[in-house]
Amino acid sequence: MGYLDIDRLSKRFDAAQVLQSCSLSVPRGTVLTLLGPSGCGKTTLLRCIAGFVEPDAGRVLVDGRDISRLPANLRQVGYVFQNYALFPHLSVANNIAYGLKVRRRPAAELRQRVERVLDLVDLTPLAARFPAQLSGGQQQRVAIARALVLEPSVLLLDEPFNALDARLRLTMQIELRKLIERVGITSIFVTHDQLEAMTLSDNVAVMRSGTIEQFGPPLELYDRPQSAYVANFIGRANLIPGRSENGVFTGPQPIATRIPDGEATLVVRPENLEIQTGTGPGWPGTIGFATALGPTVEYEIHCGWAEPLRAVVPRQFGRGIIAANTPVRALISDLEAAVVLPGRSSHGD
Repeated sequence: MGYLDIDRLSKRFDAAQVLQSCSLSVPRGTVLTLLGPSGCGKTTLLRCIAGFVEPDAGRVLVDGRDISRLPANLRQVGYVFQNYALFPHLSVANNIAYGLKVRRRPAAELRQRVERVLDLVDLTPLAARFPAQLSGGQQQRVAIARALVLEPSVLLLDEPFNALDARLRLTMQIELRKLIERVGITSIFVTHDQLEAMTLSDNVAVMRSGTIEQFGPPLELYDRPQSAYVANFIGRANLIPGRSENGVFTGPQPIATRIPDGEATLVVRPENLEIQTGTGPGWPGTIGFATALGPTVEYEIHCGWAEPLRAVVPRQFGRGIIAANTPVRALISDLEAAVVLPGRSSHGD
């Protein structure tokens, strides 16, 4: 068991099955990200943990204690909303203190805890300001501080970076990760952004249609996806159709596999493809679109499939990119990093 355990949680809204027997275990002090597209059930799962939604079946346990039927205000769970939900007429300090006032904490304790959290999130100089006087990143820190001041057992964050621009998002992702490590609080983060998941998480649960498709450390999911869906949601992937015969994925570069004989899909990351000209092994094709990205160049290689192969290769200083329509061969650089899945999956699945 972990510190937070989700045990076979299910939820239906009218005819829609939003969660289907979801189970997860989150160790104390770690960050779990629920990752998936809109409508996959990740926010409903978060709200079930918070106590805002009552599940139809299953349990939520914190440190071995079943909190599934406790009201939200008794769960010791902090929740940071997408829009921060700050009170515009209250100062930063009073926004943070609000929950303690509702709980009728003594004035001395309230002041001490607010001061400590203000210092923790680097907002002490802004304590007297109002939300309208703050930047998006500062408002986000106020929302987090308001949750932390209640000293929750678990911190839940529902896509808290949505209102921030791309540059500030990355900065706040890193700052939030540092803050969570400093506080040592068990946290669950909801996002549809794979880069946020990779930046913030100790573990990621990829969700699909109310189920957990795969769970594990971000790099494990990236290196060893168990389905084409996960391969495309954690990073980008080339899905190459083929067959498995006698323990080998057949093709220009045979790859050992343990899957049953039959149709198969080879998963190759764009950075694991190299491009060569002339004759030799590899998938033959022609260069389509090319994008120079500073240190790398991304190529589309048309090989006769529904979708082109995508290769990301280092850009060599002083050398141009390969021209469109040039005949080339695509080869896998590291065969051990390629993954073979049973069944046929086309690009984009």
